[in-house]
Amino acid sequence: MHKLLILVINLLFTSIVICNSQLPPKNSFGNKDEKLKSERLADCKACGVFVNSFKKGLEKTERGKHEGGDAHWEEQKLGSYKTSELRLIEIQEMLCQGIGRGEYQCLQIAEEREPDIEYWWKNQEKHPDLFNWLCIEKMKVCCPPNHHGKDCLPCTDCSGNGVCKGNGTRKGNGKCNCDKGYQGENCNSCAEGFYEAFKDETKLLCSQCHDACHGPCKGPGPRNCEKYKEGWYMRENEGCFDVNECLEKKSPCNSQTQFCVNNEGSYNCLECDRSCDGCEGDGPDMCIKCKDGYELRNGICTDIVELLKTEIAEEEEKTALEEEIDDVDYKDEL
Repeated sequence: MHKLLILVINLLFTSIVICNSQLPPKNSFGNKDEKLKSERLADCKACGVFVNSFKKGLEKTERGKHEGGDAHWEEQKLGSYKTSELRLIEIQEMLCQGIGRGEYQCLQIAEEREPDIEYWWKNQEKHPDLFNWLCIEKMKVCCPPNHHGKDCLPCTDCSGNGVCKGNGTRKGNGKCNCDKGYQGENCNSCAEGFYEAFKDETKLLCSQCHDACHGPCKGPGPRNCEKYKEGWYMRENEGCFDVNECLEKKSPCNSQTQFCVNNEGSYNCLECDRSCDGCEGDGPDMCIKCKDGYELRNGICTDIVELLKTEIAEEEEKTALEEEIDDVDYKDEL
């Protein structure tokens, strides 16, 4: 009796160790991979992820004919394997592996829909497209392309310039979400700030108005603006032109420390070189006047201290060279 009790205790201890060894590490649910795997996807997208995983399983379990083999035997044997339960089991064992985002949701679909998958497997000839049969007809979480909502109603035609809200899902209202530059119920007109660059019976191309335009325009370039932004001016019959603020009598920048750079519709004030007391551009050669401590040499404002250092170094080098020459001449005389 005593020995039997010890045996039972040992078995219980072993079971506890095995069970604990199968639990995930304490911190595993907090890492990035676990968060991705446990992320919930929209119902239609999740079903699509599951179907794609199943299709990958189909590809991995394909067994083609081998050169030099018995073609008749392979057709008989592999033909039966193609729709066999063995192949289905092999596919199910690899379902949802390594997909990352939504992996646990995919596994949940695999578990809950196992009877449906087995039915489809046996009736593939009637329902060749797994996505249509499972996601649209059976689970009713998706719609065919260009349909939306719980009843899969047709989407609004967006003229190729937008997308239907809820397209392919059981969500949305089917109205158009127009691309940038397009507007209207069917996205078949140009939004303000855009103009018709091309149009025929089937296609509309809207291009953005020039930066000078304030609001609508009739075509490309600044001359087609109906109104112009600040920083531009209008010439009759010519259109908008950039105002060059840098050419005005009084510079918009601090004339002692900055210089003006014009750009379309505006300007920038950039800092003068540190050697300048006022400048017309970037660099020590663009100074109007040199700052104290700098001297103009060869058209460049140069640091006087650095200039003296250079002159002293050059003088020392010249003296050393002369002494070396004198020393050589003296030795030659001896």
